[in-house]
Amino acid sequence: MFNAITHSQKYVLDQDEALDFYVGKLGLEVTADIDMGFMRWLTVSVPDHPERQILLEKPGAPAMSEETAEQVRELVTKGAMGGWFNLTTDDCRKTYERLLEKGVEFTQEPTERPYGIDCGLRDPFGNRIRFTQLKV
Repeated sequence: MFNAITHSQKYVLDQDEALDFYVGKLGLEVTADIDMGFMRWLTVSVPDHPERQILLEKPGAPAMSEETAEQVRELVTKGAMGGWFNLTTDDCRKTYERLLEKGVEFTQEPTERPYGIDCGLRDPFGNRIRFTQLKV
């Protein structure tokens, strides 16, 4: 039936700040930045892999009322929205050091796991992100 996942979504409170973080610090690239009038469709992806995009969506219309959007913004800020995504890297410790130098906030240092080495971080809004150096 299905053959791919093309888009995932994360709520962000400021799309320009999200661009600075996801592109400027994490090194992802913009795959779409479209003013649709009622919303800004902003997606990023791992360089050279536009087939899997992350929508950086600002809570609000048309998907929800302003009252609901405010509740979502509060949950995002608390890091309580749930969900996360995982990026892979060839060298978890080196990537960790480079991002630490850029001021990225980590929730967990690189840790040995049965599947490889991974660590956790937060975006400026509270969203959880992990990256992993998979065992080969």
